[in-house]
Amino acid sequence: MRKHAPVDRSGSSRHFVFVRIVKEAFLLASGKKHAQAARHLEVWRKTVRMAEWRNLVDLRKTYPETDLVEVGSGRRVLVFNIRRNEFRLIVAVHYNREIVYVLRFMTHAEYSKDLWKATL
Repeated sequence: MRKHAPVDRSGSSRHFVFVRIVKEAFLLASGKKHAQAARHLEVWRKTVRMAEWRNLVDLRKTYPETDLVEVGSGRRVLVFNIRRNEFRLIVAVHYNREIVYVLRFMTHAEYSKDLWKATL
């Protein structure tokens, strides 16, 4: 979904692209379930909505610690460290369509068991 800002005072127009986050309600619910992560998830959500990522290199300029992981289906997902590695947020990004799919949110301990990989 593209939204356009009005012309600014210098006479040039500014163009804003908002990334769509699929399963945003799950993200908000995860913040309620894990209150200590809520603020960090909100910052992540706002950052992603305004992101202009064309590829993983662009994304890592914002989140350098993000890991690209191959899962059981053979697909690749991104793993974000949330709240100083206490939690993991797993997403799929479609750069060309400007869509981020939230797939899983879990504690570091749950993530380390690697059981989640078989379900994706």
